[in-house]
Amino acid sequence: MRVAILGCGYIGLELGRQLTARGHDVVGVRRSPEGCEAIEEAGFQSVRADVTDRDALAGVPDADALVFAASSGGRGAEAAREVYVRGLETAIGHFAGRADPPERLLYTSSTGVYGDHGGEWVDEETPTEPATEKTRVLWEAEETALDSPIPGTVVRFAGLYGPDRYRLERYLEGPVTEGYLNMVHREDAAGAVRYLLEENLARGEVVLAVDDEPVDKWAFADWLAEQCGVPEPPKETKEERLSDPNLSEPARRRLETSKRCSNAKLRELGYEFSYPTFREGYREAVAAYPRR
Repeated sequence: MRVAILGCGYIGLELGRQLTARGHDVVGVRRSPEGCEAIEEAGFQSVRADVTDRDALAGVPDADALVFAASSGGRGAEAAREVYVRGLETAIGHFAGRADPPERLLYTSSTGVYGDHGGEWVDEETPTEPATEKTRVLWEAEETALDSPIPGTVVRFAGLYGPDRYRLERYLEGPVTEGYLNMVHREDAAGAVRYLLEENLARGEVVLAVDDEPVDKWAFADWLAEQCGVPEPPKETKEERLSDPNLSEPARRRLETSKRCSNAKLRELGYEFSYPTFREGYREAVAAYPRR
C-alpha cells in the first residue's frame, strides 16, 4: 500500500514508522526543512510542501491512501481554519483530480468536537456540540472529509501522550483541576489509523481513538505521584479554577466541558491496544523519573 501522510508530525511520524516496518511505501509531507529531516530520520521519504498550496502538492507521489494529519501549531481559530478546512479542501481537490487518485482518505480530528456532556459517556453516535471556534473548525473539516469524492474516514483522537509529551510536572506539581482525562498513547493513536487502513475498515464513518479507561484527573495525579515516589499534588475544584480572573476564554470553555469517551467501536473493529490504559502507557515515563 502506498500512503501519503500530509502534516507528518507527532502522530504522522509514528504512523509512518509503523507502516514502513510492515512493508508499506510511505511518504511524509511537511512544510519546513526541519520537519522533512525528522521524516527522513524516521526512515521514510519526505516531500516539502504546504497543504494549502495546490501546486506544491504536485510533488507528492500518487498514493493509495491519503492521511491528513496537519496541525495549525496551536494558533487561533482562523489559522486552524486555514489548515484544517482550506488545507483539506485543497488536498482533496488536488488528489481527487489526479489520473490515479487515492482510494481512501483518513482525516485525524479530536474528541474536542463533543463539547460538554456533564461527565457522561460519548461515542460515535453522540451528537457533536463544539464549544469553541477551533473545535467548530475541526467539526467542519470532519464534514469535508466525509463528503469528499475520495471515500473518507474520520478518527477522533483523545488527548495524545507518549515520548516528549508525558507532561509529568503538570500533574506532579499541580494544582490539578478536577475533571476527566480521555487519553490515547501515541503508539495506539497511530496504530488505530494503521489498522483501519490495512484492514480497509470504517469507510464513510467516524471512529474514536481513546484508551479503555477515562480517568478522574485527581485520581490520575495521585497514582502518578505514588508511582514516582513524591507527595500527592495540590488539587482545585473547577469552581476554584474558573474564579481566576486571568483565565483565558478558550481555557474557561475547556474547563466547562466534561465527558468520558468510549472506544467500544474501535475494539469491536478488532484493534488491540499496546497501551490499554494510562498505567501501561506511563510505565516508561515513571521508570525514567529521577528519584530523590
